Amino acid sequence: MDKPSYVYMLASRPYGTLYIGVTSDLIKRIWQHKEAAVASFTKRYDVKHLVWYEIHTDITAAITREKQLKRWNRDWKINLIQSLNPSWRDLFHEICA
Repeated sequence: MDKPSYVYMLASRPYGTLYIGVTSDLIKRIWQHKEAAVASFTKRYDVKHLVWYEIHTDITAAITREKQLKRWNRDWKINLIQSLNPSWRDLFHEICA
């Protein structure tokens, strides 16, 4: 088994701009988004609140899921977030604990 991989969604605010990504180090990657460490979409649109993520057993599965979610329409993505995080709280501190 490979090390865990993650698919995640960030939001600028509740119902705001969304970003979907994939990583093998969720804490480090979200920290990079929060610190705007790289000139990117998330820096430009201030998308830095972790509102949803899921764990996969290997990176190939995570990439496949990321691609699937990116094809979804916005309402489906919002419904996915709402189903697990109805208050749109930033989950970053929870994953760091």
